[in-house]
Amino acid sequence: MTMRCGLLLAGSLAGALTLAACQQGGSSPEAGSDSRVTMDETEAFSAIGPDEVIELTGTEPFWGGDITGGTLRYSTPDNIDGVNIPVERFAGNNGLGFSGQMDGQALDLAITPGACSDGMSDRTYPFHATLQIGEDTRQGCAWTEARPYSGGEDSGNAGEYKGGEEAAGNTPENEG
Repeated sequence: MTMRCGLLLAGSLAGALTLAACQQGGSSPEAGSDSRVTMDETEAFSAIGPDEVIELTGTEPFWGGDITGGTLRYSTPDNIDGVNIPVERFAGNNGLGFSGQMDGQALDLAITPGACSDGMSDRTYPFHATLQIGEDTRQGCAWTEARPYSGGEDSGNAGEYKGGEEAAGNTPENEG
């Protein structure tokens, strides 16, 4: 049995995120004893189409945003409207990568499949998000309209950044 692996390196060498996927494959007459793998032997991640909007949310520190086409809107509690960052998209073997620059620093974002919890709600998101800005790495979750999150009061509804008190449902309208 041979191990077939694909590897995609994104962004700058110092702050690169690596998307990797390995799968077990049986030996075949064509493979012989040569275990080298080329990118042609693997398929690019296709669970999120290039025209889909990807919603993002993260905690510790709180961050969020969305990716539409070639633009990442990155928001924080200090900048709820966010900042728009041009990004390049690439599909690896087990996820998507986006790279750009923010405030003179490399920005790399990896979206990979798998159940993800924000740790603050009852929601389960279909994708993990790993964001690296310079040397700072942040974890979060992601979803699309076609692959929404589940759980929570407004299950599956994509929306604006909601962090802290608002995410917990403690808004002025709910107090009293």
